[in-house]
Amino acid sequence: MRIALPARIDAAAIADRDPSGTIGDLCGETMGTGWSVRFATRPDVDAGRIRALIEQRLAHIVAQMSHWEPDSLLCAFNRAPGGSWAALPDDFATVMEAGLAVADRTDGAYDPAMGHLVDLWGFGPPGPKPPPTASMVEQARALCGWRRLAYDAPARLLRQPGGLHLDLSGIAKGYAVDAVADLLSRAGLRHALVEIGGELAGRGIRPDGEPWWVDLENPPGADIPPLRVALHGLAVATSGNYLRGYHTIDPAGGYPVDNGIASLSVIAASAMLADAWATALTVAGPDTGMELAARHAIAARMIVMEEGGAREILSPALLAMLED
Repeated sequence: MRIALPARIDAAAIADRDPSGTIGDLCGETMGTGWSVRFATRPDVDAGRIRALIEQRLAHIVAQMSHWEPDSLLCAFNRAPGGSWAALPDDFATVMEAGLAVADRTDGAYDPAMGHLVDLWGFGPPGPKPPPTASMVEQARALCGWRRLAYDAPARLLRQPGGLHLDLSGIAKGYAVDAVADLLSRAGLRHALVEIGGELAGRGIRPDGEPWWVDLENPPGADIPPLRVALHGLAVATSGNYLRGYHTIDPAGGYPVDNGIASLSVIAASAMLADAWATALTVAGPDTGMELAARHAIAARMIVMEEGGAREILSPALLAMLED
């Protein structure tokens, strides 16, 4: 078993551990998928109150950034007339700033302004559709693109250029994971593992002194040695086509990517960044993706399906995390 460890151990978390504590579990549904939390708890913790706080927090995020809820702030922005400016609340602004930064660093391999293409290919609220024609793809592409946006960061104002549709599904779920972990910490539950739709963040440690261990999933048929990650102040997100087929769209061409990458996992300090970078590196492909990961010190594992079977590629940052 290969083990990936964080570069830094949180001494305060170690000192804060209560060896007599137990592990509590809560779960529910959000964003078209499931959420779950595991946390070190005490007899005086009201699990029902914690659940209510989590559900309230997630509902707040969905109300701002859902591509599927017609009354969300994101959908209101998508309907706004060209030239208008939208004032973004804190959550929305944080995600947009991170999304635009990753778009810039990856030359648009991650793009938060792909709503028309996502819908055209049947991955958005309209649901499944027949494959579009080349002219339909080009028409949708003309309305997409993060470079069409203007963002005033100090004022947290986002300009609608006209006809552009945001889709934050490749980053907002990761942000929600971080938000729930932060909420638990504010509630005094500083040792927790949070998961939404397979994206995870671990804070602190378990009552027994162990970190929150997570095994990276291998695609079916991939004979790859197991890789276990200690999520201690870390998060992990995975982009893959082995469950939903080719559903990640290349912003440059407008078509779902088919570059041999079956699975790509990113380990980062936040699930939000892990989420966006996993999408970007998948779009970029095996060679360019790993060049980007090396250049920006991204800990990534890529599994590429080739004629001879599955090939695993680890970025330098992830190799540095492996236990000797």
